[in-house]
Amino acid sequence: MTLLWIAFAVLLLPALWLLVAPLRRARAVHDAQRDHEINDRTAEQNVAIFQRRLASLEAALERGDIDQARYEEDRLELERGLLEDTEGLKRAPLKASASGRLVVPIVMVLVVAASVLWYQREGAEGDLTLLALQQEVQNHPDGSIEMLIERLEEQAVRQPGNPNVWSSLFPLYRDMGQGREAIHALERLIELEGRHPSLLGQLAQIEFFVADRQLTPRVQALVDETLERDSSQPTVLGVLGIEAFDRSDYEGAIDYWRRAIAGMSDAASGQALREGIRVAQERLGVEPEAREPTMGEAQGDGIRVRVSLDEALEGRLGEQATVFVVARDMEGELPPLAVARFPVSELPTEVVLDERHAMSPEASLAQVREARLMVRVSASGDAAPQAGDLFGDREGVPVGATDGEPVEVVVDRVFD
Repeated sequence: MTLLWIAFAVLLLPALWLLVAPLRRARAVHDAQRDHEINDRTAEQNVAIFQRRLASLEAALERGDIDQARYEEDRLELERGLLEDTEGLKRAPLKASASGRLVVPIVMVLVVAASVLWYQREGAEGDLTLLALQQEVQNHPDGSIEMLIERLEEQAVRQPGNPNVWSSLFPLYRDMGQGREAIHALERLIELEGRHPSLLGQLAQIEFFVADRQLTPRVQALVDETLERDSSQPTVLGVLGIEAFDRSDYEGAIDYWRRAIAGMSDAASGQALREGIRVAQERLGVEPEAREPTMGEAQGDGIRVRVSLDEALEGRLGEQATVFVVARDMEGELPPLAVARFPVSELPTEVVLDERHAMSPEASLAQVREARLMVRVSASGDAAPQAGDLFGDREGVPVGATDGEPVEVVVDRVFD
């Protein structure tokens, strides 16, 4: 921020110089104007012209070219013209060259104050503070998600009207299993940004999971409002699919999930729903859709991960639970860089995350040197976290050759 204000000061210097520049020429302009007024002979020239014309008029009267009445009329016209010319030459007294100098510093102060106030109102100082905060936590020797949340909570107190604060806090709360805090952050974001279908859909989803996957009146109201604004909103359709699956309405779940996939831009979420469709089809006794291939030779640099489940949590979820291994950039600004999934029955196991697991060309492990690993075990196979899920994470994992020792990630916590 210090560099930013220094840049602003440098930009203001030319403007302040333009305000001061006239003062440097004030003395020279004053002397030139004074000399002009002293040497001005316009009035004398006007009087000389009047006298010549009057003499000509008197000569015409003596010759009898005009009578006395005409003479008086023409002379009155000459005198009126002389008075008008003389009146136009009157000038106000010339002020001293130093007069008015006090106004310039006052204007300079006003320009600086107005610029600062305008930037504080219309600029992005708060967003730059958030960026600096994220970089500080990232570079801190003891940097962690908990530290980032703590710093962002401080910013939420200082700048509660900045939607970027709440949009940064919401996914962190959600991924850390702090459901109530995630709901509060999302509600504040909706207050600031408006009741957009995408935000309402996320609020309905997190409320649904916090309510133990029940369509409470609150959740149902959010679902209805979201679908009224956008009938194809994928997050809400995904929630309705999960609710239908839990009621053993597998055909309804498949229908909701297929409609959700049609409107999704997140490949990881779409793949999770396809897996849910496969399970629902198996429950119905129909031929399930084919899995997308995930095996093959490693492609480019990546991360070798060994995932294991803490002994205290073994048996908490059924054998049909799905494990998601997600690599994200350290700042959390990009979509997931790589996603792998497999049944919980395969734990402990090793998985290699590389270019094959990229979700889009715009976001892959090739773009970063370090990544944050997040492992989540979902009973429903849904890509979005929900109460009862198990998870573990690892910060600052280097991206490189995948033939070395694996990075250990232990699933040792419960999403509340």
